[in-house]
Amino acid sequence: MRNTSKRDTPLQDLKITQSCELLDFLIEKEVRKSRNAIKSLLAHKQIKVNDKIVTQYNHELNPGDRVSVMKFDQSRKEKKLKGMKIVFEDNDIIVVDKEAGFLSVSTDKEKLRTVYGVLNEYVKKKNKNARVFVLHRLDREASGLLIFAKSAELQDMFQKNWNNIIKEYTYTAVVEGEPESKSGTIVSWLTENKNFVMMSSPSENGGLKSITHYNVVKSVGRYSLVDFDLETKRKNQLRVQMQSIGHPVVGDKKYGASGNPIKRVALHVRTLIMKHPGTGQMLELKSTLPKVMQQLVTKPHVEK
Repeated sequence: MRNTSKRDTPLQDLKITQSCELLDFLIEKEVRKSRNAIKSLLAHKQIKVNDKIVTQYNHELNPGDRVSVMKFDQSRKEKKLKGMKIVFEDNDIIVVDKEAGFLSVSTDKEKLRTVYGVLNEYVKKKNKNARVFVLHRLDREASGLLIFAKSAELQDMFQKNWNNIIKEYTYTAVVEGEPESKSGTIVSWLTENKNFVMMSSPSENGGLKSITHYNVVKSVGRYSLVDFDLETKRKNQLRVQMQSIGHPVVGDKKYGASGNPIKRVALHVRTLIMKHPGTGQMLELKSTLPKVMQQLVTKPHVEK
């Protein structure tokens, strides 16, 4: 068996004698020659505080803490579970990077294995009384960052203060065509028909008022990469509203897509910035845009 112990040996171990922020401390100690090189250490998960990987530049350090500079990227140790990987976990919350095709929670129609179920099994291995609590959902066909709480109290806190806790939660999609405006806001009223399909109306019709802000990142050939900020959180909101303006999400046959070239809906949550409800620290997490989505907008699409 290959000996990997050297991979886990810190290049430097530094003791904290006074309170400060992590990036400031690393710069002061000159662990690398430039600020960008130090930020790269954080981005590549090569910094540990008290043996835990920390990527937040403004993580608060206290006297007695130990900062370790690791030789290798520690992300290889991220806990990988079926259909997802855990990208952040502490005593209060779990953040996972979900794969497309995996349900967040079960529904009346479908009782398949879910992110919620897998995480409950995971936490119960450590404590049979532990469980996770649903804070929000991510469409089965979508991928990306998803948050769960570890207590009912925190679940209630999130539900009552979502907009104060979550500073940024960015959806990214590849859509068909190129929106006329590079940025804009879609306002419509959503209702659900008897087949559980959401319908969008540009005028008030008794449905739920829904607001989505968008920004076109790039357009290549017949596809565009677009970032979204959902002011309201309705079922399939982004998907049905993009259909309503003539630019459905690639692969989303349910809501108007002309085809499914990547065998999934091209929708992903890639950025989460939140104020940790327990510690008050800012937590910034990112998920890499799936390669199949990147490929759609790297060169003009040619039909075969």
